[in-house]
Amino acid sequence: MYVAVKGGETAIRNAHALLAEERRGDPAVPELTLEQVKEQMALAVDRVMTEGSLYDRDLAALAVKQACGDLIEAVFLLRAYRTTLPRLAVSEPVDTATMDIRRRVSATYKDLPGGQVLGPTFDYTHRLLDFSLAETGHPQEKPAHGDAATIPERMPKVVDVLDHEGLIEREVAPPEPAEATDLTRVPLDFPAGRDARLQNLARGDEGFLLALAYSSQRGFGSAHPFAGEIRMGEVAVEIVPEELGFAIEIGDITLTECDMVSQFKGSATESPKFTRGYGLSFGHCERKAMAMALVDRTLRTRELGGEARYPAQDEEFVLSHSDNVEASGFLQHLKLPHYVDFQGELVTVRHLKAEAARRRPEQEEIVP
Repeated sequence: MYVAVKGGETAIRNAHALLAEERRGDPAVPELTLEQVKEQMALAVDRVMTEGSLYDRDLAALAVKQACGDLIEAVFLLRAYRTTLPRLAVSEPVDTATMDIRRRVSATYKDLPGGQVLGPTFDYTHRLLDFSLAETGHPQEKPAHGDAATIPERMPKVVDVLDHEGLIEREVAPPEPAEATDLTRVPLDFPAGRDARLQNLARGDEGFLLALAYSSQRGFGSAHPFAGEIRMGEVAVEIVPEELGFAIEIGDITLTECDMVSQFKGSATESPKFTRGYGLSFGHCERKAMAMALVDRTLRTRELGGEARYPAQDEEFVLSHSDNVEASGFLQHLKLPHYVDFQGELVTVRHLKAEAARRRPEQEEIVP
């Protein structure tokens, strides 16, 4: 993002003071605490963590507060802070099959092995304003928690069920363990590998991915998959310290994972089957994970022998424009002084206008 703005020191200091005043609002109203932001604006915090590529709820809450609720600005703040952090280790791939499930639904199998877990969701609300929330201290209805013991520790995935019948493509691991691309350290390059593509989509703007996924569903990409499975819960993170040589658990993080399955009619070399699109986000970001999975599948059009005709199928278009921090910076740099550039264009336009006026009488004489 463009930040190299210069100006009068006093004017900039006053702008900062005015921003701080706007951020605080009426001093008679109690100031928001980070705990309040973290606990009561959890979905905003989760989105900022996901697009900021940093799993830290306290820092994400601070970014949301500092940015006055502007989530793209908060993502920028978190990414900027992330660049100051040392890299201590690279974690092992998380095993989402062992997720401590809080929500797990499938649109493909009603009687899913392990069962459906509705969990916290807006899906069944009436989208009517709840005026009781305008009152503080309003008693909340406590949920009746089910027996956690009935939820298996390891839940098979829908794609595993399809795989058992040979109905879905198999993910083939690289022949040798290779270090995954890290877009926070190396620039995006094309053609992008699956690891870079998924990382880019995970950091991508939710609204942008949502719009692309929607366009694909409406016919600009011919993708209308099934939500094979959406699961949200806590997953253990492990690292392998060099001095130990074996994996140790360093903590749990909350993830939302989505597998989309799409019918594939086959090609000259591939038999008919289901193909998959994958989405993963920090925290509870269900819409983001679904949009990511749908766009991931759409971007595989060429790989599956199809013709890329629409924006959602074009890897370079999608990956180059999905980063909201870069997009916002390039847009907002237009606010910076362009006095010299504009004066140059003024001279050009005046010259062209004078030239057009000079030629107009000659053209009028030619017309019979």
